[in-house]
Amino acid sequence: MTENGKRWAYDDFEVGMVLDLGSMAVRTEEIIEFARQFDPQPMHLDEKAGEASVLGGLSAPGFHIAAMMMRLMCDGIVLDSTSQGAPGVEFLNWRRPVLAGDTISLTMTVQAKRPSKSRPNLGLVTVRQDLSNQRGERVCEMVSTVMFLKRNGGEDR
Repeated sequence: MTENGKRWAYDDFEVGMVLDLGSMAVRTEEIIEFARQFDPQPMHLDEKAGEASVLGGLSAPGFHIAAMMMRLMCDGIVLDSTSQGAPGVEFLNWRRPVLAGDTISLTMTVQAKRPSKSRPNLGLVTVRQDLSNQRGERVCEMVSTVMFLKRNGGEDR
């Protein structure tokens, strides 16, 4: 545990580490609600329109998928960590539709880590997130860097 009772700090991540961050069911009502507010295209609002589209069913909007990935990240690691946010997303790719009734699962792989040059108590961890459906098909992938506080107030490890 860190000084503030969090499980994960910069020091705990190792390059190559793979973490299972959980899964969630994708519900029709949530797709439609998100789409109504943020992406009101027919394939996200109506099951028949979704079935008639190239997506093959009522599909979650891309940024809804990204938001679900973020929820899994928060529940799986971020809320129990010293995370200080992320300076950005390097890469985001939607590979397959996420359809109503799917169950999605997220894994995170640590690709790189480095201490901050300007803040000795902080480190940056580059992670790849792979979101898969219940058939094991990758539906989305993202690479981003997350800032974490170090365990002992900035001692490099």
